[in-house]
Amino acid sequence: MKIALKALVVFTSAATACMIGCASTGASAPVSSAAAGTAVEKTLGEGARYFDLTKEKTAYSDDTEYGWDYGTKPQSKKNKTPAYFSVKVPDGNYKVTFEVGADSYAANTTVRVESRRLLVQDINTNKGETKSFTFVVHKRSPVISEGNLVRIKPREHDYLNWDEKLTFEFNGKAPAVKSVTVTPDTEAVTLFLCGDSTMVDGESEPWSSWGQMFPTWFNEKVCVANYAESGETSTSFQNEKRWEKVLSMLKEGDYVFVEFGHNDEKDNFEGAGPFMNYSDNLRMFVNVTRERKANIILLTPTERRFFSGPKAKGSHGFYPVAVKKVAEELNVPVIDITQMTTDMIEKYGPSESTHFYVHYPEGSFPGQQNRLKDETHFNPFGAWEISKCVVMGLKQMNSPLVAYLREGWVDFDPKNPDKWDAFPWIWAPSADVRKPDGN
Repeated sequence: MKIALKALVVFTSAATACMIGCASTGASAPVSSAAAGTAVEKTLGEGARYFDLTKEKTAYSDDTEYGWDYGTKPQSKKNKTPAYFSVKVPDGNYKVTFEVGADSYAANTTVRVESRRLLVQDINTNKGETKSFTFVVHKRSPVISEGNLVRIKPREHDYLNWDEKLTFEFNGKAPAVKSVTVTPDTEAVTLFLCGDSTMVDGESEPWSSWGQMFPTWFNEKVCVANYAESGETSTSFQNEKRWEKVLSMLKEGDYVFVEFGHNDEKDNFEGAGPFMNYSDNLRMFVNVTRERKANIILLTPTERRFFSGPKAKGSHGFYPVAVKKVAEELNVPVIDITQMTTDMIEKYGPSESTHFYVHYPEGSFPGQQNRLKDETHFNPFGAWEISKCVVMGLKQMNSPLVAYLREGWVDFDPKNPDKWDAFPWIWAPSADVRKPDGN
């Protein structure tokens, strides 16, 4: 069941959540009457398109191909509700520059793109102050070539990640975005993420994964393209043509991040197992990536929240070992997320470690009739912490990608994770109490 949240709260607890003024609908965004008016768009050089959002009142349609989307309105001193702005563009990477701030009020702004991919959050601006940010973001559709499509699942058909538009979410306690410039980009190094629900761009609250937090750490020299999907195995990712789609866009010098295991563990066909089919698939990802003169990094799977006394009880058997064995065999860099997430949850302990995962009592979300208690899937805070683990993995291997970290990065120790109640997450306008595929 999917519901729309009409009010915002700061994410302060992984154990409790109060959704004030929420209404249950079948929509994936707030429902309100769209404003109509004259468009304020400028086409600049190099295919750049500039949108003055202080004047722009156009509602998105198939005719306009840009504008305020999903029934949301331009934000102002009187309207501080979250809003969506979409631009129809072909598949590819786009450099986006947005100016946040307002002339008439002090603002607090969070900007996400597509399926809740985080760009910036909790940006404070004084009245009359403006701050500018530039990222390169990835837009995709299921089309690989004419008549050849990714076999997306039924629940993916309404995902923002898979449509014909590049959609921005402007959110925050008092959001204000003055302008957006969208420019095609072919220069950024693209990081293609291939994995399961522990890496995916979670479409709706409270489900989140490290892949959708990853873009916030990099400057405009890097673009994160997250192709992970819930329920995937190293085999199904190929069978559903997700890997074929990645290869259709992969260029020399790009990176492929591979993290599978959670669902491979449940395979029971002949040849299944960590040192057989799973390892063979990892070798395939490595060899094909290198044939394309791109780079590959393997990751062990995130750990589940199972304890034996004060110590986390490993749940992956020999799968992390298999990842490391293939990495050593083929001289591939590896990030041990299994160990890092183990360190995190052990530091918090058996009780407090719920703050990393989707644990919410009955009634936390409209339409939620049962307690959400998931020991595999992460909430936004957990996803945020794991994204820092991945960055630290890059630093530990002296990856060239470290040079592209955004100014302000602070090193992270998984054995001393951040305090959950200091994490400034603002809920996106949609939530879904259905559990993601996979476990």
